[in-house]
Amino acid sequence: MAWSSSLKSLLTVFVFTSLTVSSVESYECTVYPCVISPCAVCTATKGCFNEIQRFGTPSSPTDGIFKQKGCVADSNTCSSLTISATLGNQQTFTYVNSCCTTDKCNEADLTLPAPSSTPNGVECPACYNDKANLCSSVTTLKCTGAEKRCIEVTGAGVGTSNSVIYGKGCATENSCGVEMTVFGNMKIKTSCSSPVSNHGNPTAKFVSSFLIFLLPLKFLL
Repeated sequence: MAWSSSLKSLLTVFVFTSLTVSSVESYECTVYPCVISPCAVCTATKGCFNEIQRFGTPSSPTDGIFKQKGCVADSNTCSSLTISATLGNQQTFTYVNSCCTTDKCNEADLTLPAPSSTPNGVECPACYNDKANLCSSVTTLKCTGAEKRCIEVTGAGVGTSNSVIYGKGCATENSCGVEMTVFGNMKIKTSCSSPVSNHGNPTAKFVSSFLIFLLPLKFLL
């Protein structure tokens, strides 16, 4: 009797496992860069990723664009992310990654968000060097838009690449504490620090003016 019950339990487990495995949805994702035309596809169960990066200056908005598409590895988590940073010499970096889970949902190219020119009151030390991991001189940069954190970026080439970059400037909050490979062969690390100042911040100006107004009253009382 006990043996019969054990067989039934094993059969139940086998059927449940088979149903679970067979219920995992798979779909095709577009692969880019294309090796052949039309672009090849891969089969995924964790999602399709669609990535675009741009590195350059405001005067060259179409230069330095890198696109990549494919299947999210089974060991990774599918997540969407948008980050941006402005370093010394007006070197800008924008990264957008989109994740989706339907057939060839990553086929269309992504569009990079337009940079903001509106000052946000934050100022950060800024520099940029693509020859060494340091800067000989540092200036002050007025941050704009959502870039409200001061960032430091170090980068080194992977594989056969011996490229290096180092920079400081303004960045979005989610740019802090990032380790990632950009442009296919450059591994970067980022860290953030407090802003140099909040000049131009309406709240900061109001508090400062209010304290100056109260100071003479202290001597009159």
